[in-house]
Amino acid sequence: MQRSRGGAGVILTFERVRLPRPGAFQPRLATEITPRFLDRVIGRLKRWEFDIVGLDEACARARQPRQARRFVCLTFDGGYKDLIEHAYPVLLRHRVPFTVYLASAFPDRLGEAWWLALEQVVARHDRISLMIDDRQRHFGIGGLEDKRQAYHYLQSWLRTLPAPALSLAIKDLCQRYSVDLAALSRAATMDWDDIAVLVADPLVTYGAATVNYPVLANLDDASARREIAMGRAVAEAALRRAPMHLAYPFGDRGSFLPRHAGMAAQAGFSSAVTSMPGVVQPDGRSDSYALPRIAWDGRRQSLRALRVMMAGVMLGAARS
Repeated sequence: MQRSRGGAGVILTFERVRLPRPGAFQPRLATEITPRFLDRVIGRLKRWEFDIVGLDEACARARQPRQARRFVCLTFDGGYKDLIEHAYPVLLRHRVPFTVYLASAFPDRLGEAWWLALEQVVARHDRISLMIDDRQRHFGIGGLEDKRQAYHYLQSWLRTLPAPALSLAIKDLCQRYSVDLAALSRAATMDWDDIAVLVADPLVTYGAATVNYPVLANLDDASARREIAMGRAVAEAALRRAPMHLAYPFGDRGSFLPRHAGMAAQAGFSSAVTSMPGVVQPDGRSDSYALPRIAWDGRRQSLRALRVMMAGVMLGAARS
């Protein structure tokens, strides 16, 4: 299957790399892996004889005829603090290149990690209330399954809101249930000093993910264009170099993607990645501004399953 469907290579994406935590309610466990599992993945990639390359090299190979050896590119979304605390030591020990994508509002300490705040609210309470569509809604969440259902329902609803409405909704929820959104967001993500440590390493590629990490489909064209362009400009001012690669917030897919791809090109990016699962095709058959990635579900531990996915066979691993 790899010969017929494996393409030129694969871009793998991870989000959080952290130590195992106690507690049954962990609704974002699919986005997490442990440092030990990352170490196993890298070791296995070497045994599978993939070329582990940086994103510039991956984009170059995507424009060329298929080579005998396929490539794999490691990317990390979210800019979480645990990337430098837990993932970077593993990556450094293996001396492999990787890319980190980060929305510039977070190292500026202005970003709102609303998905983490929502998790804390649901975890701490057995009953919550909030305004949805101008109506007060009440959720009894005393049981584990109730908490899971409420979290995923509210997360999906919040992602449909325009950016200002989403910010108001999560701030109202945090105020009601005593969650410090600003402190939580600061503690979870890297600052510019952390990022400077990474970008000083020639094996690290820094990529942008807009300013505020909004759902671009919920923005008008002018706002989406500004988010994409300003994310690059702020990072360039902070790091004295312009990021050349973009990750669409929450992956971006569907009918809005061609418009956003055009905005990424106009802003000066040389590539943009999505959350669409798939392999990168050779001979320029993969759009540089709509590159697919394989997102690993952290609830799985099977490296055999990863090997099959990297051969071009999707196993339902697209992130929820």
